Amino acid sequence: MSQADVTRVGRCFAPLLSIDLDIAAFASNWSYCDRLSSYFARMISHDRTDSLLYANLFSSAFNELLETVFRVHGVAGNLACRVSRQADRDRIELTVPCGESEIAFYQDAIAGLAGEDIEDRYRAALFKEGPMEASVGLLELAVDYGADLSIEVMPKAIRLVAELSLEGGRN
Repeated sequence: MSQADVTRVGRCFAPLLSIDLDIAAFASNWSYCDRLSSYFARMISHDRTDSLLYANLFSSAFNELLETVFRVHGVAGNLACRVSRQADRDRIELTVPCGESEIAFYQDAIAGLAGEDIEDRYRAALFKEGPMEASVGLLELAVDYGADLSIEVMPKAIRLVAELSLEGGRN
């Protein structure tokens, strides 16, 4: 078992599905976000209480992560997508090639999820005039899905981790 398979409190996550793809190929077409999230959702939802509802929720949550990566990533390297599960909790790990500015974006975005006013900041980001902030999907995951988000900085990449429970209530 790798260290990545153990959370802060020692829960083991069993790997379910993973895929690696070139970031330039992924970033060449916005629809790949939906296609990947839908594929992953169908593959991992078969054993859930309401598999159709679960697939819909998981696809939506995973799509938000992928759309964030679509907007903010480095110019070269592989995007690694991995999903694992421990009981009713799923972990999505995206290893994203990043330069210094992209790493700073993800660090700031994750740090911005702390605080009691997160719901107000999320609503403000949704209704802000002009282009959508690149981090709005991460806010959505934290507020609407109760996801716990974190990052691990690696040389020329980050690992973006979202842990969420889509059955039986919030985290």
